Amino acid sequence: MSKLAFRKQALGPFFFLFLLRRLPLAYLAGVKLNRLNDEGSITSIKFKWLNQNPFRSIYFAAMHMAAEFSTGSLLFQYIDKKTSFSMLLVETEAQFHKKAIGKIVFSCNKGPEADSFVEEVLKIYEGATITLPVEASNENGDLVATFQYTWSCRSK
Repeated sequence: MSKLAFRKQALGPFFFLFLLRRLPLAYLAGVKLNRLNDEGSITSIKFKWLNQNPFRSIYFAAMHMAAEFSTGSLLFQYIDKKTSFSMLLVETEAQFHKKAIGKIVFSCNKGPEADSFVEEVLKIYEGATITLPVEASNENGDLVATFQYTWSCRSK
């Protein structure tokens, strides 16, 4: 499946089947993929009973799933029969600034960097790492949290 075909499927009405099969906890928590294009990706999660913490906000692990998915999808979209590589999350970092209630949107605008990185990974066999930042904002546009995910990828 090509990058464009994956994007079409990922943004289509049946993407929940992919989540159910590959990321069932993200599906249950309510993670959505809102945008995936050359500029980057946007995911979101809404506060609900299933993803809450005792303080009536979104549990940090649910937020991490949505944030990680925004970075992972930028790399995963390239995996097909012709471009096979392994992905491993090797480091995470997060800072929480505000209580996460309502709908939280996670943006990773490093699409061009991810594209260049995958091209490089496919040329070498030693593997490489990339660190991708994510900003999480609430419905008012206030910064709720920032994340960084370091992925290690290696051509198969």
